[in-house]
Amino acid sequence: MTTLNRRKIGTTKLHVTELGLGGAPMGGFRATISDAEAAALIDAAYQDGVRYFDTSPFYGYGRSELRMGAALREKPRDEYVLSTKVGRIMHAMGPGEKPPADFRDNGLPGFAPEFDYTYDGVMRSLEHSYLRLGLARIDIALIHDVDFWTTRDRSVLEQRFKTVMDGGFKALDELRKAGIIGAIGVGINESDTSLRFIQAGDFDCMLLAGRYTLLEQGGLEAFLPECVKRNVSVILGGPYNSGILTGGVKAGATHDYVAAPAHLIEKAQRIEVVCRRHGVELGAAAMQFPLFHPAVASVIPGALSTAEVKQNAARLSATIPVELWSELKREKLLDPSAPTPN
Repeated sequence: MTTLNRRKIGTTKLHVTELGLGGAPMGGFRATISDAEAAALIDAAYQDGVRYFDTSPFYGYGRSELRMGAALREKPRDEYVLSTKVGRIMHAMGPGEKPPADFRDNGLPGFAPEFDYTYDGVMRSLEHSYLRLGLARIDIALIHDVDFWTTRDRSVLEQRFKTVMDGGFKALDELRKAGIIGAIGVGINESDTSLRFIQAGDFDCMLLAGRYTLLEQGGLEAFLPECVKRNVSVILGGPYNSGILTGGVKAGATHDYVAAPAHLIEKAQRIEVVCRRHGVELGAAAMQFPLFHPAVASVIPGALSTAEVKQNAARLSATIPVELWSELKREKLLDPSAPTPN
């Protein structure tokens, strides 16, 4: 069994492995897989040394939590760190009830999500998560999807931000102070909104999806320095930017789950050319790059199969020459201020 390096979450007692496993795909986010396949890929990650697992009620409308809990339940509880999210309640739809406009039909049949960032809503969400997971401890609770990327409406975003900071945050802070939750944070897709959260409340970590990657480093200017200053750890989701950085970049490659624009395709192709020149797979460079920043504690790609799990582990351990990072900066394909080996 492989052993991976661990990094501390903020000032807490929690330490996560540098490679984690994101639970969105096993909930049916990109494709449909069976319970047995989900269990096998979680076990494969565990064998490869992964000891940090992230899920959410939203992933498959409960399916990801059910599968994650089933696979982890018999493993020694003190060996791994588990995070889940709050902000949506799953409810069983009644006869004739119409699903919401953004309903996804790949979730648990008959269940639909509704947003609730209030104090009571967060407490209820966590209670439901404990039951779905079948585990008596959740290590990290993350406020989920309070960002413009999700709402597409500034007024809705402002209302949800106020609601969660007035209510949901207080619930999480109480649970942390009582020792029930080990760490609290936010899981969103924007570095500017992440910065706003850590300036508004006492958070231990931020799960930031896709905004500090080999392709884009927007978080470097303000967000990441503030994380270092405040000792807030960053968990980096979406290191492949939803597909474009997995390799073999061509037209139609996805970025943020839609077809990438031409300028990003062209940039990713140029990065891949440099990687090939140094004998490095693009996916390996994408996996390792975020971990050079002192604020980043873990990178948590998802997986749909044991093969993808093993590929992620291999990419983390691949040898990458220092000259690769230097060339990317010389070619203006990487922010010159991004931390990389000298």
